[in-house]
Amino acid sequence: MLSEDVRAELAAIEPRKACCRLAELSALIRGAGSIHLRGRGRIGVHLEVSSPAVARRVFTLLKAYGVASEIHTFRRRAFEGATRFRLNIEDDARAVQALNEMGVVDSHLAPLDHPPRRVVRRPCCRAAYLRGAFLAAGSVSGPRNAHLELRAATVEGAELLAELGREEGFPFVVHDRGRHAVAYLKNRETIAELLAFVGAQEAALGLGESAVVSATKARANRLANADHANIVRASRAADAQLRAIKRLEAAGRLEHLPAELREVADLRTRYPTLSLRELAGRLRPPATKAAAHRRLAKLQKLAER
Repeated sequence: MLSEDVRAELAAIEPRKACCRLAELSALIRGAGSIHLRGRGRIGVHLEVSSPAVARRVFTLLKAYGVASEIHTFRRRAFEGATRFRLNIEDDARAVQALNEMGVVDSHLAPLDHPPRRVVRRPCCRAAYLRGAFLAAGSVSGPRNAHLELRAATVEGAELLAELGREEGFPFVVHDRGRHAVAYLKNRETIAELLAFVGAQEAALGLGESAVVSATKARANRLANADHANIVRASRAADAQLRAIKRLEAAGRLEHLPAELREVADLRTRYPTLSLRELAGRLRPPATKAAAHRRLAKLQKLAER
């Protein structure tokens, strides 16, 4: 599945800048996490993801910030086949400080509706934030009917993702689905550009190649259709010319026409399937396609009279 391939590719990226790691973690916690206020300055954070690669990614990023976490596996239903992963962040001073730096909670431990501007100020941080949003709750399909969406718990959250994308030239559209909202893209080339922007180069190349192949096939079909239409038109024109020549011949008028008209009439009768260009090349001396067309058109006019 394309979504899982993209997720695996993005989860393998190691951001070199601390600001990008912070932005990605901020999006991951917002997109896949839940915050529980326990009172007396205590806070609990749980992240739930479906991919082991994403679970390891969150664990590694948190560890780089000195935040301890535990990974547990579970199934939502007793007979559900898919295994999910839950990360529990330890409730300590370092975790609270890191969550504040990420812009997930303020200094009073109140959850923030959106991250502070400092978290997504730079283009590299916006790319990291969108990457985290996809790892947390994103999906993509294609190459046919390509569609990419980033899910958020609220319309405001989806608007934030769309705004970050638009700042980089990606025309996200927001849609409220009731229980959640999404920011989505439809154009295949735009989706490929976004995937490359967030770091999924292989997936972007795959979509780009499929776009080239589709365009080539479409062009070939257009050319084939055009060739067929040209053949049909040429066949109908030749048939009309032959009928005109037979009419002139039956009326005894053909032998009295100028030599150039008799010559083109004789050639069309002998070679009914030749194109105008090929017919013109057999005239003596060879003439242009336009000249052959004018002579045949004159024969048709004479036959109509």
